[in-house]
Amino acid sequence: MPERQIRLLGDPVLKTVSDPIVIVDDRVRALVTDLLDNVRLPGRAGVAASQIGVNLRAFSYNIDGDIGYILNPAIVELSGEPELVDEGCLSVPGLWYPTKRYPFARVVGTDLEGDTVELSGTGVMAQALQHETDHLDGLLYLDRLDKENRRAAMKEVRASTWF
Repeated sequence: MPERQIRLLGDPVLKTVSDPIVIVDDRVRALVTDLLDNVRLPGRAGVAASQIGVNLRAFSYNIDGDIGYILNPAIVELSGEPELVDEGCLSVPGLWYPTKRYPFARVVGTDLEGDTVELSGTGVMAQALQHETDHLDGLLYLDRLDKENRRAAMKEVRASTWF
């Protein structure tokens, strides 16, 4: 399967709340295949459907070689004291900024067969679950930055060759 182009900051799909998946059909199965193929590429911890231009609630993840996907994920638990972690995004290439994230996250959704899927973790997994769910809610990590860092990030974005 060919690599799908990652949508970049400025593309309206990234600021749109993704629609729930109501029926699993061939289109949704193909989307999952695309998400899994694209998250296997080097340097990718997660890919949300919106990042490849599809306005549906699904994402894939690749954390320490554990690769999977989830449909209609919802965060059901965040715990611990939020801490600043360096964060980047495929949709905002080349930028890394300290972003407040909870050290533990748990999401619940379904798989292609309609069975319940629960994903949870700490560290990079917790960060990825929060980051990818944010994408499905029309948020980029830049939206979570403090005022000073957001201003600096947007200055970098405007000076970038991809924007």
